[in-house]
Amino acid sequence: MALHDPRAETVDILMAVYNGADTLPAQLKSFDAQSHCNWRLLASDDGSSDKTVQVLNTFGSAHPRGQVKMIKGPQQGASENFLGLLRHVANQNPAPRWIAFSDQDDVWLPDKISRAMTTLGQCDPSLPALYCSRTWVTCRSLSNRRISAPRPRAPHFRNALVQNIAAGNTIVLNPAAVSLVLEAVKYVGPVVVHDWWLYQLISGAGGRIVHDNVPGLLYRQHEANQIGVNDTANARLRRFLQLLRGDFRAWNQTNIAALLSCGAVLRPDHLAMLESFARLSTLPVLKRMLLLKQLGLYRQTVGGTMTLWFAVLFRLV
Repeated sequence: MALHDPRAETVDILMAVYNGADTLPAQLKSFDAQSHCNWRLLASDDGSSDKTVQVLNTFGSAHPRGQVKMIKGPQQGASENFLGLLRHVANQNPAPRWIAFSDQDDVWLPDKISRAMTTLGQCDPSLPALYCSRTWVTCRSLSNRRISAPRPRAPHFRNALVQNIAAGNTIVLNPAAVSLVLEAVKYVGPVVVHDWWLYQLISGAGGRIVHDNVPGLLYRQHEANQIGVNDTANARLRRFLQLLRGDFRAWNQTNIAALLSCGAVLRPDHLAMLESFARLSTLPVLKRMLLLKQLGLYRQTVGGTMTLWFAVLFRLV
């Protein structure tokens, strides 16, 4: 298989923004510092009341015409804002070939794009491929840097059904994945978060998921984070409480509906796995525990997988 050299390719950065004027300039500056300078930015503003639009307009005026564009978001939350971006570019002719996703409050390291595209260039170009990576977690001032949690187990649809390991602010899609996603987004309804849907969709379609242990950006933590990191003791306790109150079950129902809406692109065995997962909670206890074992679903840690078994046992999925 011949390797593809993506250095001459244009990558389209899709960024959802909302009241991000304080942190947005640092992120935009990091785009300009990329070693892969062949990029375009499409930002979707979700009704900001601060100077976000002004910051983007100023940034755009300093770049060649067409390199920076802005559209109005649907104002239905971050996930719908990202889906709106995908639906927007799906109607472009020609559509983008390479897509990267960006948050408004990070800072990309200079080789963020080039490392992702080089890695994806080593994949079979006929297969959809998603690149994601670890991050440097920081406080609001970008200090107190620590690396995000490792992902010791291989990415797979069996993992994607019950856990998201693809941080949206690190995701880059190769052309085959872009084609898949831009077709699927025409049919999908609500999703829990866009990055989890991408992980499920591409792995479910038999694509390749590449998780890089080398961090590609500074992930700023602050009070306005949509999700934030979840690898601290407090975060684990919060997730367990979410499990008990039914959040995990609700997320699964949303994810299942989203995947079934574009089930035609899933591999037949993965579609069958999804359908079995969908009926898991309807079975008597012994049958559902047996089915869980047969499906081979797993999370990245032993504790996480044990929690999954606990959730299935007590019908919390």
